[in-house]
Amino acid sequence: MPTSVPIDAYSPHGRKPKRIMEPRRIMLYAVLLVAVLYYILPLWVMVMTSLKGMPEIRLGNIFAPPVEITFEPWVKAWSEACTGLKCEGLRAGFWNSVQITVPSVIVSMAVASVSGYALSFWKFRGSEVFFTILIFGSFIPYQVMLYPLVVICRELGIYGTLPAVILIHTIFGMPILTLLFRNYFASLPEELFKAARVDGAGFWGIFLKVLVPMSVPIFVVATILQITGIWNDFLFGVVFAGTQNWPMTVQLNNIVNSTQGVKEYNLNMAATMLTGLVPLTVYFLSGKLFVRGIAAGAVKG
Repeated sequence: MPTSVPIDAYSPHGRKPKRIMEPRRIMLYAVLLVAVLYYILPLWVMVMTSLKGMPEIRLGNIFAPPVEITFEPWVKAWSEACTGLKCEGLRAGFWNSVQITVPSVIVSMAVASVSGYALSFWKFRGSEVFFTILIFGSFIPYQVMLYPLVVICRELGIYGTLPAVILIHTIFGMPILTLLFRNYFASLPEELFKAARVDGAGFWGIFLKVLVPMSVPIFVVATILQITGIWNDFLFGVVFAGTQNWPMTVQLNNIVNSTQGVKEYNLNMAATMLTGLVPLTVYFLSGKLFVRGIAAGAVKG
């Protein structure tokens, strides 16, 4: 008599395949779509408006692409728009922003990376107190310290100059950058540090030959944070730079809030796009490394 075989023996094994249109997935994609539209639509309106002439803008359809593309607003915003008493466009402000951003980023990252390295592996008396003060300094509102900083810069004889803005950005960037570097270095295997010590490497040898080559992601994170924060800054630029050294953001404010003549919306949008072009380019070129740096321990305690 043949032995009966259970029906389950011929049934497929493994997980049950998921339905493509299940409610949870639909909800997830709906939320992501809303988030994408929330960020893309303003950018779309800015780009489309900057490529239109004023007669077409007055028709009122801000979402429609331009019937006739013109780059005249971009040229005017760069070299002819009035940013105060002078009508030289954003060109001068761009170079002022470059002169402020580059040294501020380099100096603040150099000091913060060494400080984070020292706080991670070279413990000294009072290091934890020093680290606590740095964390506290990261959350102090800038406005609270404006007047003391103005007095300090005046006494140093640099108020109203580019070195004053560079100094301020360097000081205010160090607490959060030191926190990032310290947490990243602390997440690395301590055996690497001990092995380098056994091989005779000192403070700078371990830092330059062992830690720096392994820390490209966190350096990218710090660079993006500093470039974005310094380039987009308005407060320190308008207070400390002086009228001859205004960065791009201050000049953009002067263009947009100008009360003379007809409001040129295409010029304003083109000027805004030009001002934000550098941070956008940095994000697009190094986005993957930014995610790697965050995921690899940039926010670990």
